Amino acid sequence: MFKISVFVSGRGSNLNAILNEEKKDPNLFKVVSIITDKSDCKAIEIAEENNLKIYFVSSKQKEKFITYYELSEILINQKIDLIVLAGFLKKIPDEFVDIFDKKIINIHPALLPLFGGQGMYGMNVHSAVYNSGMKISGATIHFVDKIYDDGKIIAQKAIDISTVRNPEEIAEAVLKVEHELLPFVVRKFAEQKIKIIDNRVYIQ
Repeated sequence: MFKISVFVSGRGSNLNAILNEEKKDPNLFKVVSIITDKSDCKAIEIAEENNLKIYFVSSKQKEKFITYYELSEILINQKIDLIVLAGFLKKIPDEFVDIFDKKIINIHPALLPLFGGQGMYGMNVHSAVYNSGMKISGATIHFVDKIYDDGKIIAQKAIDISTVRNPEEIAEAVLKVEHELLPFVVRKFAEQKIKIIDNRVYIQ
């Protein structure tokens, strides 16, 4: 069984999309644990409804929160095959990235390498896209490395935004794309169909 841990900070709609994909074929992969940096994020409700283990993580000392080092030991013991950042807003520490090299992926609400980097998340991204006058946007799934939004691109899906009237309309359209693209990529990882060849990522 291919085991997954999902990192969340917000509503958990992408987590829900992954769980819905899991239900289609329960023998292919399983979401084992949920990690969050916020004790009040709505994604916790989804995790509780699905009887998932929930861990609170922080780089700073906080009550009820564990460190990334403690978390790494937990995930190793759980034999996690893939870590999915699904709206997780904190930068992952370098040491954690080293431990799980090529096992952490992130979904970004724009077409990288455009509109990425520190501070580029949520409506910040969509506002930047809108103000740029871009006629397309979309979602990108990439490996996580030690630089914001810099890892190898795994998959992208573009959409036409030439008729949108505000950043909120871009956000709504891109979120639909995320809910299609992320479960697809997670399934391909579970099927062992993601390959890196000559510095590019291919989906078989």
